[in-house]
Amino acid sequence: MERPGRLLLQSELRVRNAAYDVSLSRSLLTWKRRAASPVYHPFRPSVCHSVPVSEIISVREEEEENGSRQRDDGSWKKIREREGKDCRQAFTVLYVERCQQHRWRCAEVTFTCSDETVCQHWVSSIREQLASNTSRPKHLLVYINPYGGKHQGKRIYEQKVAPLFTQAGISTSVIVTEYANHARDHLKMEAELKKFDGVVCVGGDGMFSEIIHGLIWRTQIDCGVDPNSPEEALSPCSLRIGIIPAGSTDCICFATVGTNDPVTSALHIIVGDSQPLDVCSVHHNNMFLRYSVSLLGYGFYGDVLSDSERKRWMGPARYDFSGVKMFLTHHYYEGTVSYLPARGIIGTPRDATRCRSGCVICQHNGQLNSERSEKYEMDEASDSVSIHPWLFCSPESSGEWRTIRGKFLAINAASMSCACPRSPKGLSPAAHLADGTTDLILVRKCSRFNFLRHLLRHTSKDDQFDLTFVEVHRVRRFRFMPRHCQSDSDLELDLHENSKRQIFSQICKDHPACGCAPAYSSWNCDGEILTHTAIDVRVHCQLIKLFARGIEELPVFEDLTNPCAI
Repeated sequence: MERPGRLLLQSELRVRNAAYDVSLSRSLLTWKRRAASPVYHPFRPSVCHSVPVSEIISVREEEEENGSRQRDDGSWKKIREREGKDCRQAFTVLYVERCQQHRWRCAEVTFTCSDETVCQHWVSSIREQLASNTSRPKHLLVYINPYGGKHQGKRIYEQKVAPLFTQAGISTSVIVTEYANHARDHLKMEAELKKFDGVVCVGGDGMFSEIIHGLIWRTQIDCGVDPNSPEEALSPCSLRIGIIPAGSTDCICFATVGTNDPVTSALHIIVGDSQPLDVCSVHHNNMFLRYSVSLLGYGFYGDVLSDSERKRWMGPARYDFSGVKMFLTHHYYEGTVSYLPARGIIGTPRDATRCRSGCVICQHNGQLNSERSEKYEMDEASDSVSIHPWLFCSPESSGEWRTIRGKFLAINAASMSCACPRSPKGLSPAAHLADGTTDLILVRKCSRFNFLRHLLRHTSKDDQFDLTFVEVHRVRRFRFMPRHCQSDSDLELDLHENSKRQIFSQICKDHPACGCAPAYSSWNCDGEILTHTAIDVRVHCQLIKLFARGIEELPVFEDLTNPCAI
């Protein structure tokens, strides 16, 4: 309990007919049960609860007749209890309660006052503290995808989220999307963003991707920035984004909150949490393709996505089926990767340190990135040369750039851990949400057994990068060029022809002379297939902000067994 001099209010109130010392400061609401006897009992610890004011959802004043809503059975005890409650005033505080597996729930406690003036003073003081918190949203623009996941988005919002927003006094403007990219197009052209404090999407990772594409594009146009130029430093978005998970994977929620629970995400939005997030822009020949916040995958993960898209009738099981099929097919692809290593930062892809709430690495590297952003700009001369010669330049001729050529089973860029229930560690366990870098993972050609070893390490405690055919680099920017790629028309023709001969590729894939093995894969960009293979990827540090706070450390939840731990 804080020192009395720092308290705003302190009273003796009752909770369930027990006397409590209740105090309110600018940061904490605390209630401690008063001892019934002055004699110390070592095996009867005092009951004490503390809730941060920032995690109070709302407060309401109870009506006098609330105490008489119990069923009257005519007993003397019930009559006395009812009479005792009717003569008092009460108020109820709704607050965040932490549960297991990073889940949050809405809990409440009712305080009974002996005087109406005291009750009103408490209610007005708590509401005043909540109103002074400028980080809390008051008006939200909500997009609901009714078709994502198991088609439960509308029901989840109406039954689990909307009541919480109403209790917290948040007004909403709800749009139920009617077609693909409806939310993106609305944000780009029609939405009056100045009226809102944030944008909320109800759906999966695909719906979130729509939101960021519309919001980032709109922000750049309003700021006079050309989104098609890979050399432009993008302007950060002012509105925060909330995610109510209702999809199949919900990878973003797992990385930023720790769970894909709709109530937990709604409570993070209500309390006004803010978590910056890096965004990768993907370009081809000075033409914008997509934004990515989690995974860019070429080779294995690109093939899995391409194959699974043809089997959507299988539902979520299509990912398992396509994964096994692509593992057995065991395609490798030749190409050249050039990357700009992240210099002067703290942390490496093989650290034991994980990105958690209040991450020091994200704060340090984010500040460093903003101070040195001009230093890592590319020379304008390299943009004037045709047919991508930048992919074949040496580190000496281009400053910091490095080049790797080879045959790869997979090329992945993870801007976050990409953890999910099937892969608790993710593709890159030490990747950070807001440090201005992405982890470039190169898996060279190897046997099926060795590749299986690498995949299995995503679910074990072993270092998945501690293999001779795997290398990982923390980079600010990278480019990829597949071998023999001369033009987009040639590439599209090759992809079309290879799809016709796919049935033979499993038989003679190791014989390039026969031409049956596919020469090119596809890029998996946050679950969407890119139309181009040669790409230029740049990380934009803390471009957007989410209504989240990062994954809290486990001790925060474990200490809840001690009522005074918070």
